[in-house]
Amino acid sequence: MHLRIPRLVPALAAATALAALTGCGTSEAGTGTPSGGSQVTVRIPDPGNSGVLAVGKKDGSLAKALAKVHAKVEWTGSAGPFAPAAQAMNADQLDIATGSITSGITSLSQTPGFKFFTATTPDPVGEGILAKNGSGIDSVKDLVGKKVAVNKGGTGEYLLLKALAKEGIPASKVERVYLRPDQTAAVFNTGKVDAWAVWATYSVAELGTGKAHFVADGKAIGSDNYSLTAVRAEFAERHPEVVKALYQYLHDGSVREKKDPEAYLNVTTDAGPQALNGDAKRVQIDFTRQGGTVEPIADADIQRFKDVARFYAEQKVTQDEVDVAAHLLDIRTLS
Repeated sequence: MHLRIPRLVPALAAATALAALTGCGTSEAGTGTPSGGSQVTVRIPDPGNSGVLAVGKKDGSLAKALAKVHAKVEWTGSAGPFAPAAQAMNADQLDIATGSITSGITSLSQTPGFKFFTATTPDPVGEGILAKNGSGIDSVKDLVGKKVAVNKGGTGEYLLLKALAKEGIPASKVERVYLRPDQTAAVFNTGKVDAWAVWATYSVAELGTGKAHFVADGKAIGSDNYSLTAVRAEFAERHPEVVKALYQYLHDGSVREKKDPEAYLNVTTDAGPQALNGDAKRVQIDFTRQGGTVEPIADADIQRFKDVARFYAEQKVTQDEVDVAAHLLDIRTLS
C-alpha cells in the first residue's frame, strides 16, 4: 500500500490531485454508527494491481471483514502520493490513506485533519538513490556536483539529504531537481538528471531493466522512512471499531504477503503498465520478502518519527520541528 501523487502549479496540483483521489462529490461516509445498525462507508483510494487491498477488493475479503463491524468500502479515485491524500482527508473526501513518515511530516506541518494508526518499518532494500550503470556514480560521494531527482518534502528528498548528511557532504553540493515521481523515469532515462532518490513503487521497474543500480539503499542510508496508514481524525473518533477492523485486516494481509509475495502481484491483470513481469517481478518479490509488516505504532517507532521531524527542521524542509506524536493513534487502546 503506497499512496503518492503530483505537484504541478500549487492551485492546479491541489485541484487535480484531489479530484483524482476523491472522484466526484462526497460520500455518506461516517453516517450512522454500527451500534445503531446503519452501515458506515469508509472511503479508500483504489489499490490498483498489487498489494493487500488489491487482493481484498478482488476476492471480497475486505468487504467481509468490514461487514463484521457494519461497514463497507467505497473505492475513491486511485492511489498516489500522500500530500494530496492528506488534503482530501482534511476536506472530508477521503477516510484512509497510506504514505511515508517523511511526506506525512510535511503534511502535518499544515493544518492536519488526520492521524496515523499503523507503522511498517523502513524498507531496507526497495528505496534508495538510483544511478545508471556506467555513469561513474557508485557512491554517495560521487553525487557531488550532480543533479538528483527528488520529490519535494517526501521520500526522495529525505533519502538524498540523509545520505549526504551521513557522508558529511553539504546539501548545497548536490543539485536537487524537484519532479513528480510518476514523471521522473523519462527524465532519468534520458540523462537529464544524474540520479534519482526513490522508493520501491518506482525503483523496481528501473532495477528490473538491469541498467540501473542503487548508489545506496535504505539500509546503507540509515533510513527512518516508515510507511504509515492515516485515518481522517473525525472518522476515527466516530468509528473506532472500523479503524480497528481495518488495522487487523492490513496486518494479517501483510503477514501473508511477506510469506507469499507473488500472490499479491498482478492481482487484476498481468499485462500493461500496471503489471510486473520478468526481472522486475523477481525484484519486487525479493523486496517484499525483506520488508516489514503492518503493525501498531510502538514507542520505539515514535522516537524514530521524532528523529525524522528533527532532521527535516534542521535541513529546512519544514520551518519548525513537527510534533508527530500529537497525531498518532494507539490501535491497541483505541475504543
